[in-house]
Amino acid sequence: MLAPMTLHTPAPDSLWRALLAASPGAGAAVSTGVPLARDLEVEVAVIGAGYSGLAAAYALQKRGVECVVLDANPVGWGASGRNGGVVSSKFRLSFPTIDKLHGLDTAKRMHRLAHEGVRVVETLVDEFQLARARFEHTGSLRCAHTEAAFAAIRAEADWVRTNLGDTSMTVQSRAAIEHETGSKGFVGGVLSADAGTILPLEYVRGLARGLTLRGVPIYELTPVQQMQRASGETRVTLRTPGGTVRAKQVIVATNAYSDLTAATSAYQRELVPFRSAMIATERLPAELDARLMIERRSYTETRRMMKWFRKVDGRMLFGGRDAFGKEGQTTGFDALQRAMVALFPDLADVRVDYRWSGYVGMTFNSLPHVGRSDDATTFCLGYNGAGVAMASLLGQHAAALALGETPELSLLGAPGLRPVPFHSLRAPGVRLVAAWYQFLDAVGA
Repeated sequence: MLAPMTLHTPAPDSLWRALLAASPGAGAAVSTGVPLARDLEVEVAVIGAGYSGLAAAYALQKRGVECVVLDANPVGWGASGRNGGVVSSKFRLSFPTIDKLHGLDTAKRMHRLAHEGVRVVETLVDEFQLARARFEHTGSLRCAHTEAAFAAIRAEADWVRTNLGDTSMTVQSRAAIEHETGSKGFVGGVLSADAGTILPLEYVRGLARGLTLRGVPIYELTPVQQMQRASGETRVTLRTPGGTVRAKQVIVATNAYSDLTAATSAYQRELVPFRSAMIATERLPAELDARLMIERRSYTETRRMMKWFRKVDGRMLFGGRDAFGKEGQTTGFDALQRAMVALFPDLADVRVDYRWSGYVGMTFNSLPHVGRSDDATTFCLGYNGAGVAMASLLGQHAAALALGETPELSLLGAPGLRPVPFHSLRAPGVRLVAAWYQFLDAVGA
């Protein structure tokens, strides 16, 4: 038995945690924090109880495959409980860019995968009856901050319609954007209809609750400290402080928090973890609530250091990347509030009630990765800020790979681990790139 170790730190005091605690039946939704305290032997062991890991467990359970889910922290502690709750049908790379790099057939396959991610979220919300997650298929509006940016996203919408037959992206005028958002800071925009919003912590906790009721064991506060397979062995041995799990296959679904233990730290080298920070205001006065973001969508802007915003619980939620701060630091929150007030001057005197942050798993090629690291281990990671839909989809594809199936993955399929070049320099490199992007945004380039 390995010596106990302490990895768990309190989750940030986010709006999502406050809403979870206040929702009807909250007691059933809050995680139990039960660690593994015995030895197990299963077909598949899943490391990580976020969207990816739980989606993998769902796919395995549907196939009648015995599995177990292990997490170093409570369900929803990581990115699955900290993100902005945007369910999007996109990748960080645009579809025209994918066409230029890989051809039109690949762009079409990637387009199908992007929209499949939204369908998966819809299916899971319906199947597990996750009404408290408040999934709304409201669309996502991309707001252009300059005429050049507006021309670029208009051209992208035209390309998608012409080459992919997708009519879900529509161009919005300056007047329409101002009317809908209540901000004079944009010159136009593009609405992507196949997108939505969700309460992310309610979603991940609801998935865990539903899987537990179906007989899938989920052990929290159970860090996997060692992952070994002796020569000639057919099973992988996972060692935790309270017990050992022996499995024929392992799925690693730890994403941007892969470095919590040595057992999964190699997967961190696939990623450049990028801090994402969020603030949420007090409930808005009725007049402001009726005038700002009247369609209740999610909204993004076109700056390189993108900000995004939406209304939740009558509050403004405003988020963005913060390359210069570390998790737990207040760096970035004041900058977010200034950016929010610049776009929405009427919020200057509105109090900020919640501030929290977490890490996003970014990849070198700007696309998620799912594949095998060896014949007994599958991984899925690197959602590049679009993890609600993509992680829900790729967790299921990771389960298929673990069972020897060959799902259609297009550019998302990884032939093995591909560490980011010069990984030890990632932190200063991210800061340099972010500083350059901020300069370009500031001069309107």
